[in-house]
Amino acid sequence: MVQFYMKEKIYVVDTNIILQNVQNLYKISDNKTNTIVIPETVLIELEDKKKLTNELGYHSREFARLLAKMKIKEVDHKESFKVVKLYNDELVIHIISKNNYDSEIEQAHLSESNDKRIIEVAKVAQEYYKGIQTVFLSIDIYARTFAQLGAIKAETLHDDKSTVPAFEFIKTISLDSSEFNALDGKDVQQIDPNYTYENFSYCFQSDDGNSLYAIVVNEKLHVLKEDDFKALHVKPVNLKQKLFMKAILSNMYELLVIDAKAGSGKTLLSIVSAMRLIDKGYYDKIVYVRNSIESLDQGAEVGFLSGNDEKFRIYNMALSDTLEFIAKKDLKKSENRENKEAIESKIAELTNRYCIETLWPGEARGRTLNSAIVIMDEWQNSSEKTTQLILSRLDETCMAIVIGSNRQIDNMYLNKYNNGLTSLLKQTNNKHPELKMFAIELEKAVRGKFAEFTERIFEKRKK
Repeated sequence: MVQFYMKEKIYVVDTNIILQNVQNLYKISDNKTNTIVIPETVLIELEDKKKLTNELGYHSREFARLLAKMKIKEVDHKESFKVVKLYNDELVIHIISKNNYDSEIEQAHLSESNDKRIIEVAKVAQEYYKGIQTVFLSIDIYARTFAQLGAIKAETLHDDKSTVPAFEFIKTISLDSSEFNALDGKDVQQIDPNYTYENFSYCFQSDDGNSLYAIVVNEKLHVLKEDDFKALHVKPVNLKQKLFMKAILSNMYELLVIDAKAGSGKTLLSIVSAMRLIDKGYYDKIVYVRNSIESLDQGAEVGFLSGNDEKFRIYNMALSDTLEFIAKKDLKKSENRENKEAIESKIAELTNRYCIETLWPGEARGRTLNSAIVIMDEWQNSSEKTTQLILSRLDETCMAIVIGSNRQIDNMYLNKYNNGLTSLLKQTNNKHPELKMFAIELEKAVRGKFAEFTERIFEKRKK
């Protein structure tokens, strides 16, 4: 964990520090107390990513714009390296380039080769700034290990775990069942004097074994009822799904944040609830947003694919699967249920009826969304910057549903403490004058025996 002190330090930064968020440089600088060293290899890696259409490309271009606005103080030519010294009102950045590197560039192991060249520059910095502590900053454990093997102090950069609060999304209270009938619409503080903004839902339990559940809207209790979901294409099957859907259907929250494990139905429930609100005339369309960083296990970023349709088909498959599921449900009583043409026709009908469109973050700039339910999916893979970008495009006629799982972070530049999903979850502990928030965690997988099997075998083993 990086800790900043008034005594000057030299921070040699890895590429991933900038690609995570350019704003990291300002935190590291600590009002120009510290000098930031950018190795030449980092510049090359950032240049390679400038043309990407995803978030990595965005941060690369942001850094290029920052660099272009800085002033050159001097260029210090040494025998085996040179230092370009730049500055502005908030940053001091030195770019170091060696004349010759000990590490050969191997295309088959390019990342490792680059890491070693970056560490070579860190060693140069250690000598050049002798008397000032030099620290290598990287999110990558392998790069930090290379640095430590070279006797260079190495640290990572992420939020402290203590900054992520424990959430009490559903609060349980003991209550006599004789009071149950009077709970709907009642001021929550009359029932719970210790109510706080993070208590979005309640479970009331009586000594005689009865239970009642409610969400809190404008500090009033809204009790779950049997007929809450009767008009839906797909109905919730467990308590937390019901609370989630009731919160959406109440149309009283502008921003809903859901931390939901794989197979919990988060995307399906969001789409189905959004359709119902459009049927009731509250909104005109559904906008589905997902960041274009894919699982590193797949070895691909969709930014490298050519053509927008093919590029974003991959990460919109969750939406396609959801629409297919709803289409089959609607065709259940028809002989055409398994007919491919009938299913495709039904999906097209749903897409047109609910004006469903997809959006990737790079398309959002310059747009203003109105009268839309914006579903931001897999948001654990999006940064705070992307979160700000999308939410700032919504006007007062929109609702945003942010869903994701901190168990499945595929963006190597983020972790569970600093991604967009967590950043919004942190805000649910507070009351905000601009909008009303709701949050819940969906923990139960509902995909069937395979999801239950993997959860039992793998999740419990991790614990």
